[in-house]
Amino acid sequence: MAATSHPLATDAALATLRAGGNACDAAVAAAGVLCVCEPMSTGVGGDLFAVVWRDGDLTGLNASGRAPRGADPDALTEVPAFGPMSVTVPGAVSGWAALLERHGRLGLDRCLAPAIGIAERGFAVTPVIADEWSLLATDWALDPELAAVYTPAPRAGETARNPALAATLRSIAGDGPDALYRGAIAEAICAASWLEESDLADHRPEWVAPLRLAYRDVEVVELPPNGQGAAALQALAIAEGFDLAGAAPADRVHLQAEATKLALCDAHAHIADAPLPDWFLEPAHIAGRRRLVDPTRAAQPIPGMLPAGGTVYLCVVDEDRTACSLIQSLYHGARVGAPGTGIQLHNRGAAFTLEPGHPNRLAPGRRPFHTIIPGMLLRGGRLLGPFGVMGGHMQAQGHLQVVSAMVDRGLDPQQAIDAPRFRCDPTLDGWRLALEPGLRGVADDLASRGHRLATDDTAAFGFGGAQAIIVRGGKLLGGSDPRKDGCAAGI
Repeated sequence: MAATSHPLATDAALATLRAGGNACDAAVAAAGVLCVCEPMSTGVGGDLFAVVWRDGDLTGLNASGRAPRGADPDALTEVPAFGPMSVTVPGAVSGWAALLERHGRLGLDRCLAPAIGIAERGFAVTPVIADEWSLLATDWALDPELAAVYTPAPRAGETARNPALAATLRSIAGDGPDALYRGAIAEAICAASWLEESDLADHRPEWVAPLRLAYRDVEVVELPPNGQGAAALQALAIAEGFDLAGAAPADRVHLQAEATKLALCDAHAHIADAPLPDWFLEPAHIAGRRRLVDPTRAAQPIPGMLPAGGTVYLCVVDEDRTACSLIQSLYHGARVGAPGTGIQLHNRGAAFTLEPGHPNRLAPGRRPFHTIIPGMLLRGGRLLGPFGVMGGHMQAQGHLQVVSAMVDRGLDPQQAIDAPRFRCDPTLDGWRLALEPGLRGVADDLASRGHRLATDDTAAFGFGGAQAIIVRGGKLLGGSDPRKDGCAAGI
C-alpha cells in the first residue's frame, strides 16, 4: 500500500511495487513524481528525511543540507527569508540515493522513470495544487528561470509540463547524485545562490538513530534534531497524563493545545543542528511541563516564531512489511531557479536565527532547524505503521492529533486524518488558536478558557496534509488527507 498527496505519485509507487521494488524503491518513485506534480511544495532543490522499518530494525535518514562554508552571520542584519542567501545545500537527491543503496532493490534509473515521463508528457493539474500554484505564481515571475517554467499558473485540469526538469531527472537517473552535486547542474545551483561548488560536492546524508517514546500502548518514532520530531514526542508525553479517550471535544482540544504550545516553545529554544538536550524528553521535565497545564485556563508561554512551509509527505508498506516514511520539502522556496535545470531552490536557510548564543544561529556548515518530520508507530515491537503530517509548525501538533485519534479514540487512519484539527499559531503578542469548521462548535467554550481564537478563515492546507498506513490483523489500512489531492491505494 502507498499513501501520497497526489494520485500519480501513488500510482508510481504501486507500479514500482508490482515491478519487484520494495517500499523504499516505491517511496523514491513517488517522491520523484511529487517533485514534478507539486512544484510549490517539493523538488530536487529541497531536503528530505525518512524513517525505515525493515526486518525488525529502524533506521533514520537525515538528508538535509548545510549553510555554505562562507556564511558569515556577522555580516547580516537579518536572516534572508528568500533569495540567493536563503539557500542551503539541497539534500533530497542524496537522500534518494542513500535510501536505495541501503534498503532498495532497484536503481535510481528505474525509480525516477515515472517522474521523467510525467515531466516530459505533462500532467493534469489537480485542484488544490492549482490553488497553491496560483498563490506563488507572482513570486515565481520575479525570477526568469522560474517564470519560464511555472508561470502563468495553470488552472485545475490544465496540462503542465517541465521538460527542463525532465532532463535534470534523466541526468540524476543516469549518473546518480553526482549529476546534481558536481558538474553543470551544481554550477547552475551555485550561479543562483551563495553556495560554492565545494559546498555541494562535500554534502553527505546522515543515517541516524531514531527517537522512540511510548504513548499509551504504542511506541512513537521520530527523528532527532535538526528536525522537530522531539517536539511531537514531548507534546504526546505531556498529553498522555490526561484522559483524552473520554474527554469532551472542548477538553480534548484545550489539553492538546496546551501540550502543543509548551512543546513548541521548547523546540524553538533548543532544537538545532546539535544533539537533543538530555532533559528534553526526560520524565521529570515532562512532569514539570504537564504541571503547567491548567484544565480550565489557557496559558501564554513565550512562543518564539516558528516557521510555516511547503512540504509533501508519503508512506509505503510492502508485502514483507518493510515500511518507508518519507518527507520532502522546498519550505517556501527561495524564489530563485537554477539556470536551465527546471530546479527551484529551497529557502531552508530562512529558518536560522541571528540571535547570539542561540543553538540555531546561522553558522558556516550548520544545518538549520527543520520543520519536516516523518513518523512511525510500533506496537509490541512490531510495525504498526508509518504516518506523517505536512505543513510547517503544524507538523508536530498534527502528529499529536492524528496519533491521539488513532490510539485514544480507536479511529482508523482515514477517520483520524479526516477528523477536524486545531492549530496553535505563535504570534508577536502570544498564541492564537485556529479551528477547522468541525470544531467551531466548541469555540465559545475555548474562548471562555482564555484561548485567543484566530479570526481569519484559514485555508484547509493550513491545518496540514496527512498520510498514514496501519497494519491491522494482517491487512493494511490506509488514509490520505482530503485537504490535499492524494489518495491511499493498495495491491
